[in-house]
Amino acid sequence: MDDDELMSAVAGGDDTALRELFSRHAPWMAARLRTVLPAADVEDVLQETFLAVWRGAAGYRQAGAGGWMWGIARRQAAMWLRRRGQPDLLLSAVDEADQRHLADPADIAVLQAELAEAVAALGPETGPQRQTWRLMYVEDRPVSEVADLMGVPEGTVKSRAHQIRRLMRAALRRNDPMPEAGR
Repeated sequence: MDDDELMSAVAGGDDTALRELFSRHAPWMAARLRTVLPAADVEDVLQETFLAVWRGAAGYRQAGAGGWMWGIARRQAAMWLRRRGQPDLLLSAVDEADQRHLADPADIAVLQAELAEAVAALGPETGPQRQTWRLMYVEDRPVSEVADLMGVPEGTVKSRAHQIRRLMRAALRRNDPMPEAGR
């Protein structure tokens, strides 16, 4: 099923379709949100985003599900920051991230390629950083569980997670276009 078909299924109450949309779109949304939100808040904003997708799916007009959902995520992030008393400083970063519209399938493909490149920067698939990334950010497991699964202290997992975010941010920034003169 493509995203439009999944959105139609979600509008009809299909929670399996919502889970599929989540698995397709949450990783890149989380990566973008982590550039403007504390890592601990990203999961909450994503949950609020996909709850809003569930509630608003009937209003979706097949204009590009990724862009539509990113608009929801952006609004959720803005509300989250306002509730935390941090609206202006970080909201400008959300606005900048929003300038890259994802309604066009080509934009989505480019973003997916950029994300794949950022993940590759974490090292080999069997390496500790890549495993930590997969467990924490793809499988969404808590630090304590990742530590148990990997046989390392929680502090090591937290340290790796910090390093992963730093490496991915750097890799994703390399793909950002140069700012225009006079901006």
